[in-house]
Amino acid sequence: MSPKRKATLTDIARESGTSIATVSRAMSQPGLVQPDTLERVRQVAVRLGYVPNRRARALVSGRSNTIGVVVPTLNSPIFSAALQEMQKAFSSNGYQLLIASHEYDTAAEAAALSQLISHGVDGLVVVGAARPQSTWAMINTAEIPLVQLWEGREGYDRVLVDSFEAGVLVARHLLDLGHKKLGVICGKLQNNDRQTARVNGIRSALAERGLHLPNSQVSEQPLTISAGRSGCMTLLELVPRPTAIIGTVDMLAIGAMIEAQGRGIPVPEMVSFAGIDNVDVTAHLSPSLTTVDMPAASIGSEAAALMLSRLDGIKEGTDQAVQLPISLVVRHSTTRSPL
Repeated sequence: MSPKRKATLTDIARESGTSIATVSRAMSQPGLVQPDTLERVRQVAVRLGYVPNRRARALVSGRSNTIGVVVPTLNSPIFSAALQEMQKAFSSNGYQLLIASHEYDTAAEAAALSQLISHGVDGLVVVGAARPQSTWAMINTAEIPLVQLWEGREGYDRVLVDSFEAGVLVARHLLDLGHKKLGVICGKLQNNDRQTARVNGIRSALAERGLHLPNSQVSEQPLTISAGRSGCMTLLELVPRPTAIIGTVDMLAIGAMIEAQGRGIPVPEMVSFAGIDNVDVTAHLSPSLTTVDMPAASIGSEAAALMLSRLDGIKEGTDQAVQLPISLVVRHSTTRSPL
């Protein structure tokens, strides 16, 4: 082969001792090719510097072999875990992820979705269902498969975890330890159905015991550790101050706990702390953080499975909903109320 000529499927087939059809399958549907053959084809393709012409392939097949994923933020271990599992599953089936984030801005999400649709993605993955009707109309017009994560509306495939129940679980745990005045640090509630559901779950658990969560005991913050510290500062100024503080994501709870410890407040002896998500670091803090396990990696793998089943024509017709279990993880950051 001339050093200036681009490698072709024919070149790879000849060099790897396989047929052009096998090479084509290895490039577009690797899951259908024997592992040893697939590895041999890939090694030859790398050695020859082969780069597939996706535009030409899309014209022939009607597919781009790309999946568009729009998440609220890339600065999150939860979304990163889900994306990692999706990438592994889609890559092994010949698809590439195109990832965008919108930082909880509905206009930015709509713009990202519009660009992905215009790029010809074969499917879309989004987080939650809280978005303007105009954005839903755009999604409908695209007429491509859609999978929603964490929360979702009927009529579209969705992988769900019960955010309301997560709030209930963590609040009941603290109530069972005798805490009556809780503080809550949560994300911005507007256009965020996951955060809204978690706060509503906390309120519901309190109502079961005849207790109330006034707005003065809820601090809305960006979903970062530093914002958790800011929220904790606000709550600690209350008189009397809460004996337990819930961060509706672990990052907020971690920041809050750091702030209390920095002020010399014994944790959990004077103030207990709990989160929601169960990110890896929570087990390694001092004290380790009580939290609710929300299986982000499983959300990603189940989302990929749903999308692939749609693209492969295995599932057609009515929308599919996968409900994943959640569980309370009790660690050392919570104890009985000091009062």
